[in-house]
Amino acid sequence: MDAYSMSVTSAARKTQSRIYQDLTTSRLNIGVKLSLDKLLARNLSIMDRVLKYESLDPNRKLHIGVVGAGLAGLRCADLLLRNGFRVTVLEARNRLGGRLHQERLPNGHLIDTGPNWIHGTEDNPIMDLATETKTTVGSWDTESYVFDEAGELLSTSNGTSYSTTVWNIIKDAFEYSNKYCSEIDPAKTLQDFFREQVPVRILETEDDYMKKRHTVLQLSELWGAFVGSPIEKQSLKFFWLEECIDGENLFCAGTYHKILDRIAQPVIDGADIKYQTRVSEIHGKSTGASDIVRIKTTHGQVLEFDEVVLTTPLGWLKKNQQAFSPPLPERLSQAINNIGYGCLEKVYISFPTAFWLSPGADGRTVQGFCQWLAPSYAPDSNPERWTNEIVELGSLDPSVAHPTLLFYIYGDESQHVTSMVRSLSGKGEQEEFLLSFFKPYYSRLPSYKEGHTDCQPTGCFSTDWLHDELAGNGSYCNFQAGLQEGDKDILAMRAGVPAEGIWLAGEHTAPFVALGTVTGAYWSGEDVARRIAQAYGRRKAEKVLEVL
Repeated sequence: MDAYSMSVTSAARKTQSRIYQDLTTSRLNIGVKLSLDKLLARNLSIMDRVLKYESLDPNRKLHIGVVGAGLAGLRCADLLLRNGFRVTVLEARNRLGGRLHQERLPNGHLIDTGPNWIHGTEDNPIMDLATETKTTVGSWDTESYVFDEAGELLSTSNGTSYSTTVWNIIKDAFEYSNKYCSEIDPAKTLQDFFREQVPVRILETEDDYMKKRHTVLQLSELWGAFVGSPIEKQSLKFFWLEECIDGENLFCAGTYHKILDRIAQPVIDGADIKYQTRVSEIHGKSTGASDIVRIKTTHGQVLEFDEVVLTTPLGWLKKNQQAFSPPLPERLSQAINNIGYGCLEKVYISFPTAFWLSPGADGRTVQGFCQWLAPSYAPDSNPERWTNEIVELGSLDPSVAHPTLLFYIYGDESQHVTSMVRSLSGKGEQEEFLLSFFKPYYSRLPSYKEGHTDCQPTGCFSTDWLHDELAGNGSYCNFQAGLQEGDKDILAMRAGVPAEGIWLAGEHTAPFVALGTVTGAYWSGEDVARRIAQAYGRRKAEKVLEVL
């Protein structure tokens, strides 16, 4: 999950909410809860919340393989090391971080190519790490900047009114999904819910009611930028799984690089990291006589471990189930196939100045989010009239602000843009295509002047997770129409196959309240490390009892 998200469960209803019941259960044994102030006073990192599991034993050097050095893999490896295990991390790329990665724009500014947001600020270790590493975070005002299908910027009052209606329906959809999940037809979508609710919210007695309804339905399509798939594919039955941690949703304005460095350092110091090592086969414990897991790489190397933690993306699991021997249990295989996988992409376009922050002829500026609804004015480049959305980075904290627009694209639009960029031979042609494709939108921002140097792009960057095999050809998990047991599917993936020495971690196995987020990946790595440590602790105790 990226872009904006929300939490709607009230404090009074949390004991009845399945999403918070799951959080309580899944996080029950993750150590003593310490406040950030107490941790800092003791000169400890927020990463040391799990102190009561850190019983280092020099005599216990069981060997754990962690496949993938994204956030889940790094956090898992860290805690396994703290518990005295020998850890080898197998990473197919030549770097750490997985989809949590940064690049530099031509103007020198660092950008996140993966997650941009910290979803929730209450009891969120990623927010605590941002504070600890002095990572700048930010948010924008609540005004709504919306261009209608003719390219006209709606008045602030109208834009805010439409956006408020959309978010009120989203809030009610969360509550409806949570309350009536068992009764909702699996085929019903979030779009269906909107179509039912809009006539109730905008009555025929209102002036211009048809136009208002039409605009709200257009604006509702932007939910796709939050989950990476169109609203007409979003499951209403399992919409409750999209709710996030309490508190604000903050933009990681200083990028995730310092947080990533902090999480990675213990692994760099203590584990054996094998870069450019791609896994092709995973042979569980039952395939041999020595109770070990064997990993075969694409180079033909065979590595042996006592346990293996797979933190590969959900999309990779979908495409590589044939790599497992014995085959994955049917229920786990079904779960992997059932859960959706998003296709969110990002396009950054920079300018000499943030011209949109200067008042236009009508005295207006644009700050934060801005949307262009079903544009009719780009028939050649956008005949499908895909809705577009940006966050602008010029009004962030001055220490990290830069004159850049960040476009979020998803669904068919992301398929089209990434495919076109890949089809072009040189960087110049690729940039020319991107600037031409998005010009109909940025050229409508306040104070834009055709030909003026301040309004001429200085460079751009686009992601392409859709064509990245190691990212699973997509972004992160989501929940699409037709899903019948989404919560049980997540639990099945979270369980893994411990009997075969195969454990799964990643944002797709996270506590329900953090699915598809950086926090979820972090927590999932913790959870698997804890379960492995507890399993071997029990086995050790059982052996002692056998001797006695």
